[in-house]
Amino acid sequence: MDNAKPGKTKVAVFDFDGTSIEGSSPSWLVNRLIFERRITFLTSVKIGLWGLAYKWRLPQNEAWVRGQVFSAFDGRPKEEVDAYLRRFYDTYIAKRFRPAADEAMQQRVDEGCEVIVVSATFEPIVLRAMEDHPFMAQISTRMRLREDGTYSCEVEGRPMEGDEKIAALRHWCDGRFGEGNWVLAYAYGDHHSDIPLLSAAEHPFAVSPNSGLKKYAKAHGWPILDWSIDVPKDA
Repeated sequence: MDNAKPGKTKVAVFDFDGTSIEGSSPSWLVNRLIFERRITFLTSVKIGLWGLAYKWRLPQNEAWVRGQVFSAFDGRPKEEVDAYLRRFYDTYIAKRFRPAADEAMQQRVDEGCEVIVVSATFEPIVLRAMEDHPFMAQISTRMRLREDGTYSCEVEGRPMEGDEKIAALRHWCDGRFGEGNWVLAYAYGDHHSDIPLLSAAEHPFAVSPNSGLKKYAKAHGWPILDWSIDVPKDA
């Protein structure tokens, strides 16, 4: 049942990696940084070990690993790094955007929803995607800038992961629409860490979910969607 009251803004939220796109943009970014020798071998090993622990659902420091990735850009001007990440999106991620995600976003727009992407990936990547796809706003991981306009290896605030996604969404929507003036009508995610966000929505959707989310979605009667696409291995 739709619990939205007249006058309330309906919000539809989409996760990015594994939901709106095929695969993980941070993983592809790390691969490029290793190939281009922008991060050290030791750093790549640390990131790899973190990834294994994450896969096994062990407690992990989300801010730490993002700092390790951004060590490639430590001390570089914001304009330079943002331009690099935009080119990275154009070359490696744009072709991975799922047509079904575009269609679902447009459907929600046509219904009058505010469509927002909430993502753990880096903000410049999502901002670039927003130029070509039908979502109006984004909340993603932002890295801290120094006073001289260069990037540091520190996350500004907290990474958009797990419980932080719904907390950040509430803060953003309360500021934009006013507390009590909006409702989370739809939410789309692929990972078990998206469960808090999906649970807060009137209509949650598990998109090509991992085993943890798939099991949870089945137990709670959530629709399970298959948005998977084939991407050439050399893409």
